[in-house]
Amino acid sequence: MIINTGMRTDIPAFYADWFVNRLKAGFVLVRNPYNPHSVTRYRLTPDVVDLIGFCTKNPAPMLPHMDLLRPFGQYWFVTVTPYGKEIEPHVPGKLHVLESFKRLSDIVGADSMGWRYDPVFISDTYPVDRHIKAFEYMAKALSGYTRIAVISFIDLYEKTRRNFPEVRNVTAEQRLTLGKAFVEIGRQYGMTIRPCAEGNELAQFGADCSGCMTVATYEKALHQHLRPPVKTAARKECACYLGGDIGAYNTCAHLCRYCYANYDADTVQRNRMAHDPESPLLIGHLMPDDQVHEAKQESWIDPQIRMEATD
Repeated sequence: MIINTGMRTDIPAFYADWFVNRLKAGFVLVRNPYNPHSVTRYRLTPDVVDLIGFCTKNPAPMLPHMDLLRPFGQYWFVTVTPYGKEIEPHVPGKLHVLESFKRLSDIVGADSMGWRYDPVFISDTYPVDRHIKAFEYMAKALSGYTRIAVISFIDLYEKTRRNFPEVRNVTAEQRLTLGKAFVEIGRQYGMTIRPCAEGNELAQFGADCSGCMTVATYEKALHQHLRPPVKTAARKECACYLGGDIGAYNTCAHLCRYCYANYDADTVQRNRMAHDPESPLLIGHLMPDDQVHEAKQESWIDPQIRMEATD
């Protein structure tokens, strides 16, 4: 099966010590965000976890602990954008993240790395031309360290509107201009552009609109075929195949203004104060009326040998 760490928070950036402890213990407990007294216990052992997926803006805290992850397949999405501290107040400097990306790629391989340049929004400070220049600069820096660049245009979720009220939708013309430029830059630096939940409008330029965290993505990272159970996508626009997420909402201290996973800074601070690196839960501890159930877990590796097509 697939364990996901990054749809609700950034575990490598802020909770690396906790995650290391969970890997050593071989299990993790996760509260259901919609039914907090329902707790799922996942085993973190390579006999049932085929791959661990990460989404992070700062992988550096995990780099000293990569030996613990060696028994598992891995896929890392590292987000690097052009935004400054007024938008991403606690994200490390771009050069630091780019260097961490390259160090991580040297360890896990380019097939296990994806660069996320998202979300894209347009403003007086970040016009179309600035995005194109920034994208090319970063693509050049990451050339050879990944073959995938994921892009998306900002979605105006309720939390985003509240924390970033001046943000506006990207127009259709702007999306096409940026998408065309990104595809051309990606081609120059050996990267396929994958729009995230953006439909097929950029396919005309050569973008791969099949999804960003797909079964095929995991198979390429594992260099093995998978037989996953059938799942319904979380959103109709999304083709991604997401595994069990062990994170928690309202816990990411990057405090990016466009974030959909945080309610506000005060809630994040309260939750972080309840974090204990020794607890099996990311936030807090088990309570007397919690109900813990075991996740159904099994390997999805397909042992059947296949004849691959050749040109």
